[in-house]
Amino acid sequence: MQISADYPQPVRVNGFTCKNCTEVDEAKKHIDPAHPKSGPYGVNAASDPTVKPDPLAQSDAQRVKAATAPGVGGVIDISI
Repeated sequence: MQISADYPQPVRVNGFTCKNCTEVDEAKKHIDPAHPKSGPYGVNAASDPTVKPDPLAQSDAQRVKAATAPGVGGVIDISI
């Protein structure tokens, strides 16, 4: 009989995919098993070197700049 440390199929706990008991314990504490150094709820994610910034995510300043900057067709002259 073979004893495996991993589950035969990943399980989901608090929205995290877990492959073993250690990851399940972390997920129960709201710690991402893929990035445990980020801490619960990702409070230390900024200092975690394993977390890559999401290229699709924009900061608030970038969203405001994009919303206020005229782009193609952003300025229309309707005077005749």
